Amino acid sequence: MAEKHHYKGLTDTQVLENHQKYGNNQLTKKEGEPLWKQFLEKFTDPIIIILLVALLFSFGASSYEYFVNHHGFHTFLEPCGILFAILLATGVAFYFEQRANKQFELLNQVNDEVYYKVIRNERVTQVLKNDIVVGDTIILETGEEVPADGDLLEAISLQVNESTLTGEPVVEKTIESNKFDQEATYPSNHICRGTSIVDGHCIYEVTKVGDATEYGKVFEGVQIDNTVKTPLNEQLDKLASIITKVSYAIAVLVVIGRLLLYFKGLHTSFDWIAFGGYLLNTIMIAITVIVVAVPEGLPMSVTLSLAYSMRSMMKTNNLVRRMHACETMGATTVICTDKTGTLTQNQMTVYEPFFPDFKGFDDNFGQLLAEAMAVNSTAYLDFSSNATEVKVLGNPTEGALLLWLGKQDVNYLPLREKAEIISQLTFSTERKYMATFVKHPKTGKGVLYVKGAPEIVMNFCQTAGKLNAALTREAFEEKLLQYQNQAMRTIGFAYKELEADTPVFENGKLAVNGLHFMGITAISDPVRADVPEAIRECLHAGIQIKIVTGDTSATAKEIARQISLWDDTCTDERNMITGTEFAAMPDEELKERLADIRVVSRARPLDKARLVNLLQQRGEVVAVTGDGTNDAPALKAAQVGLSMGDGTAVAKEASDITILDNSFSSIGKAVMWGRSLHLNIQRFILFQMTINVAACIIVLIGAFLGVQSPLTVTQMLWVNLIMDTFAALALASLPPSKSVMNDKPRAKGANIISRTMVKGIFGVGGFFVLLLFGLLQYFKNEDITSLAGFSITDYFSHFFHFGAAQGELSAYELSLFFSIFVMLQFWNMFNAKAYRTGKSTFYNLSECQGFILIAMAIIIGQIFITTFGGEMFDVTPLQLDDWLIIIGGTSFVLWVGEIARLFRRG
Repeated sequence: MAEKHHYKGLTDTQVLENHQKYGNNQLTKKEGEPLWKQFLEKFTDPIIIILLVALLFSFGASSYEYFVNHHGFHTFLEPCGILFAILLATGVAFYFEQRANKQFELLNQVNDEVYYKVIRNERVTQVLKNDIVVGDTIILETGEEVPADGDLLEAISLQVNESTLTGEPVVEKTIESNKFDQEATYPSNHICRGTSIVDGHCIYEVTKVGDATEYGKVFEGVQIDNTVKTPLNEQLDKLASIITKVSYAIAVLVVIGRLLLYFKGLHTSFDWIAFGGYLLNTIMIAITVIVVAVPEGLPMSVTLSLAYSMRSMMKTNNLVRRMHACETMGATTVICTDKTGTLTQNQMTVYEPFFPDFKGFDDNFGQLLAEAMAVNSTAYLDFSSNATEVKVLGNPTEGALLLWLGKQDVNYLPLREKAEIISQLTFSTERKYMATFVKHPKTGKGVLYVKGAPEIVMNFCQTAGKLNAALTREAFEEKLLQYQNQAMRTIGFAYKELEADTPVFENGKLAVNGLHFMGITAISDPVRADVPEAIRECLHAGIQIKIVTGDTSATAKEIARQISLWDDTCTDERNMITGTEFAAMPDEELKERLADIRVVSRARPLDKARLVNLLQQRGEVVAVTGDGTNDAPALKAAQVGLSMGDGTAVAKEASDITILDNSFSSIGKAVMWGRSLHLNIQRFILFQMTINVAACIIVLIGAFLGVQSPLTVTQMLWVNLIMDTFAALALASLPPSKSVMNDKPRAKGANIISRTMVKGIFGVGGFFVLLLFGLLQYFKNEDITSLAGFSITDYFSHFFHFGAAQGELSAYELSLFFSIFVMLQFWNMFNAKAYRTGKSTFYNLSECQGFILIAMAIIIGQIFITTFGGEMFDVTPLQLDDWLIIIGGTSFVLWVGEIARLFRRG
């Protein structure tokens, strides 16, 4: 750029006018919801809603017992217990999410107090980033971030890192229209906010600021509320609906049954007062059925499982901000991932050096090669942050050469400091090479170093082979083609020794020929070491992987090949699409191709969001990974957004989970946790619904047979609430199982209660009802003071002659019945633990310390309540022999389950 310009910039008056007309450069941030509103949102869960309804019914029934029947204040324990369950479930969820948000805020601090060099009133001045306005003329140097969108006025060797917007780590920019890249995401003379200058410098005029910038549009898209329901939300909606309908149906049957019994036994004239009291009592029993049918422990189980997973996932470098994202990862069917920084390291590295004459850095050629890389460069390495982490300052490609020297134990800095630079041509897109002429510190002669596009550098060489000309140019070009087919960046190196006063440059170009071609290097942004295995794990788990990147088709396909996503069965026409083709294709046509597409190249920010929406319309559960601003709309639109720990603030704000170690393998762990969490919730539902079915059927049978339920309200409180809460803790704390990664993703519309669970709930629940009903008949016809004299013959005799049952249950018999009921459920909890494992319940029991401790707490709690509960729980202490018989006798539930699992394995 020979011609120089004098830029006047805006006047103070124009700055004010443009500020009023276009606004300042600040992004509009959405105000967060107040804490009270965030807490109230926890009450919108479907199970919590039906619990609230059950709370009202329970409070009404307790009030009736207290004020009409003059029972003690303990009648209010049931509604108090339900209220406690509601507050605990919502409170735990609220606490963990707030805690995660605080960690996130510390992780994602953003500082806009940055000054930029701006020309105003014909002078260069410093202006804060947020105070820049449309029309400002800004001067940018290497390393600076672009503060606003604009068009270039001048550009010297300008290279921009657009990875935050397009995924491209290095994009060449120019003002010469004949050198524009027609496939570039943004025009070659246009730079965008949020990108950064990696090489060269420029002057540009601001055209858009704040929300109007490309970065701002993406940021604004992040503010849209995410209304996508998670699979768990949908399944709990269905479960709540089923529970509501079933409980109401049973309640209606109770009312009908008791009314039929009343009129059947009516032998005198009809008494309205007596009937009114009977009807009111019947309604109270019906309400009790509804309360019993509602699984008080379920929201606790879901919340505790989510909270436990949330905390444990943090240990695997997954910072979960939204609790339901834990479980949703387990339902994921498609992962849309960006390339740069997620699949790759986002640091250019020398893939392979190809220098035929290189034997080491001790000989003359080696010393020349080291100096060629160290001196003929404008990049630096920053070791200040961490001894093991080196940051490249300047051009990342040049930085890769310096890093390679470092790995060979060659420090570039002393070489650069010793070399006296006579003259230098920095890299430019026009020349496609860089040249530095230095005076050799020992000989005093001049050495000219040239590096750049190999085909250009070769043109300056006398012979394109070894110094002895044994290797031809064709051999180098063959190697060059191999690297280019692997989507590598290639750099060629040449040198020539000259007299120190030799003119080597003329009119900004190299004026010397006959150089010696040294060789080439292949440079790439390498795939993270753990990615291929993580991709294979996700594919094995039935999850589709789709790469969406702003990179070229060749580069994207090569990365897909390296991570085992692209194989010999893939074709460009079927499995790849460019951003231009994607944008031009109508939705219906795209939906038909989505299952086959594995790579979307040259994608713009909103292409990824559109892809996510179309996949969701096909019924897919979509997770999106990304670290750039360009990924934010898709991160927000997906059921689960996964940002990287070193990603942009916008990306992290849009995400549900932040992968702190930037490792794709952490995503596989998140899927495993999600699937295990869903399995734990199913285990608890299997356990608790079995209890609820047994309790409801006992009440229903009692209504039709005129038999009073042997379980009091306070006893049901222990069974339905406290014991279930302990069971929720036990089953929620089970460790994740790697075996879940062998399963395919569950169907999005599937019920959380599977057919196998339905059989288990009604089969085991029905068996418990028959067993307990037989015990009732046995206790009513026998005077039981100890179980030591239990007769199985008498048990069956009384079972089949229930009409002849006489007498009432004694306090000791009621305590026996209560404890047997609890211990049956206790052993069934072990069966629930083994659900869908295909293994014994004792498998990995040593790793389930939480489960064991809670199981012990349930037994100790039952013994304590039965011994000391007295009048409140309507119990009396049991003998030690009876406890041993109850615990040992009811354990057959576990042994039957173990035998059944053994046969299924066989």
